[in-house]
Amino acid sequence: MYPVLFRVGSFEVTSFGAMVALGAALGILVLRREFVRSGLDGSKGIDAALVGVLGGLAGAKLLYVIEHWAEPLADTLLSRGGMSWFGGFTGGVLAGLAMVWWQRLPLMTVLAAASPAMAVGQAVGRIGCFLVGDDYGRPTSLPWGVAFPQGLPPTTVKVHPTQLYESVFLFGLAAWLVARRRHGMSDRRVFGWYLVLAGAARFLIEMIRINVVVFAGMTTAQLFSVGLVLLGAWLLVKPAPAPVRPAARPSKR
Repeated sequence: MYPVLFRVGSFEVTSFGAMVALGAALGILVLRREFVRSGLDGSKGIDAALVGVLGGLAGAKLLYVIEHWAEPLADTLLSRGGMSWFGGFTGGVLAGLAMVWWQRLPLMTVLAAASPAMAVGQAVGRIGCFLVGDDYGRPTSLPWGVAFPQGLPPTTVKVHPTQLYESVFLFGLAAWLVARRRHGMSDRRVFGWYLVLAGAARFLIEMIRINVVVFAGMTTAQLFSVGLVLLGAWLLVKPAPAPVRPAARPSKR
C-alpha cells in the first residue's frame, strides 16, 4: 500500500488521486483516437471528455456520500478514496451527453467511441483504489490475498484484491472493444457490449465484496449493474434501423 506518494508541506499527493488523474488522461487520449477513427473532430472529443471527467468525479463522490450517509459528512467528503464507480459513470455520462448535445454530435457514435476510453479510465482508477486500500473484497486464503493495514477501513486479514480483478478485466475489455471497432462492429453493438460486460463483471465482483444489501438481496452496485446489463442487452437485440434510401429521380425523356 502506498496511500500517500509525497507531501508538499501539509498538502498530500495521494496515490488514488494520481491514478485517477492518470486514468482521466489516458481515457481522453483513447477517446480522441476513437473520435478520429469515427471521422469526428478529435478536439471536440477532448472537450466532451473533460466535461465528462468533471461530471464523473462529482457523481462518484456524491453517490459515495449518499451510500455512507450514516457516517460523518466530513469523513466521506474528505476521504482519500471514497469514490463510487456507478456514481462516476452516471455523472460522467450525463455531463458528457450534455456536451454532445451542445456540440451536435451523433450520439451513438460518441458513446461507442467513449466505451473503450471509459474502460481504460476506470481500470487505472481501480489501481488507485488498490494503492490506498479501498473497495477490497472478503477474506481469502488464496495466495494472492492482500492485507490493508492502512486501508479504508484497515484490515490485517488477507482479502480478495477485487480492485485488481476489476482492473485486469477492464483493460481486457477496452482492448476487445477497440479490436471490434477496427473490424467494423456497429456503434450500437459496441456500446451495448460495453454495458453488458462491464455491468456483469461488476455484479460478479460484488459477490466477493462486503457491501450493504439495499434491495432484493443486492447491493447498490449490483442494482446499477442489472440496469446496465438490461440496457446493453436491449441495444444488442434491437433491430438495426433500415438504411435511408435516396428518393428515385424522375427519368428524363
